[in-house]
Amino acid sequence: MRQKLNLITLGVDDFEKSLHFYETGLGWKKSAKSMEDLALFPLGGITLALHPRQELAKDATLPYTPSEFSGLTISYNAKSEKEVDEILSRVKELGATIIKPAQKVFWGGYSGYFKDLDGHLIEVAFNPFWDLDENDNLIL
Repeated sequence: MRQKLNLITLGVDDFEKSLHFYETGLGWKKSAKSMEDLALFPLGGITLALHPRQELAKDATLPYTPSEFSGLTISYNAKSEKEVDEILSRVKELGATIIKPAQKVFWGGYSGYFKDLDGHLIEVAFNPFWDLDENDNLIL
């Protein structure tokens, strides 16, 4: 298997409300390849998809069982501590729940966590030890 992920799909409870959060609230642009109940957001090498949670569970042939922590986080790498603070402030205004306010962290960076409208845990972090290229991709 190639060392490559192309798509992350988030199961959402209210598709239209979640679409509004990402598209209108965060200003992300939806791909023309999106469909009625599948929103696709190209993120520079990887795509984030939104799809109704029950349908996603059905496709995976698993029952949907909610939990407080799924063991998965998605991270956005900011370019500064100020950007971390600005993003967390913005998502809170949009209805996200701040789980961990931005703070200096054990690994030497600055980060915080929020849950989006469907409870997906997203980290917003500034890592002074990692660089981003001209397309904002991590250089590791």
